[in-house]
Amino acid sequence: MRHHIVAGNWKMNKNAEQTEDLLNALIDQLPQDKAVEIIVAPTFINLASAVDHLEYTNISVAAQNMHEAESGAFTGEISADMLKSIGVNTVILGHSERRTIFHETDAIIAAKVDKALQHQMRVIFCFGEELKDRKDDQHFNVVENQLRDGLFHLDKTAWESIVLAYEPVWAIGTGETASPEQAQEMHQFIRETIRKAYGSDIAEAVSILYGGSVKPDNAAEIFSKPDVDGGLIGGAALKAEDFAAIVNAI
Repeated sequence: MRHHIVAGNWKMNKNAEQTEDLLNALIDQLPQDKAVEIIVAPTFINLASAVDHLEYTNISVAAQNMHEAESGAFTGEISADMLKSIGVNTVILGHSERRTIFHETDAIIAAKVDKALQHQMRVIFCFGEELKDRKDDQHFNVVENQLRDGLFHLDKTAWESIVLAYEPVWAIGTGETASPEQAQEMHQFIRETIRKAYGSDIAEAVSILYGGSVKPDNAAEIFSKPDVDGGLIGGAALKAEDFAAIVNAI
């Protein structure tokens, strides 16, 4: 069901003590009665403690990644079963840093999506074009291909467990800026692409988050756009007051 979501991706930040401090600050500062789902994604080693810490709050916990295999000789990797066993039911897959730095292909990401769904996990599926794609006027093609190759093999029923997160990679740490109008243009295109493949019911039900450097001073305008259902937040998620301001912007 389409609804508002704000998810904080902590990336490789915060040790155990810092994680506890930030979680306490979030509990104190985040609204308890707002019609928005709030998610945090700490590092792997702090997931279990975060689940315990947030048990009686309205904040849920997601993993930043997982491996596509059920188990086996994959040193350093984490499986869906491991995540489920500690109470983590949501996983971020296909993040731009996983695609670019760790060379994850659409096929790998699609396999991860399948494995997560086999374990009844919800997937926050990330995708988006780079600066060259935007300058070459290929941004719509790139986004459509990532959606098709990563998700369009799924049955209609699987989309109940999919949240989309559009990342304009060209506007993250490049000095370029994506306007709220550009965010809406792409989100509208994404919803229409899903409509063509799966029909209006699924297109209107899926939540599409914006992951392009959302901050307290631009969140309200971005979230006001009709096809933007929330945000996948990076740097601003590491400061409780900034993350709370973004949540309150919906």
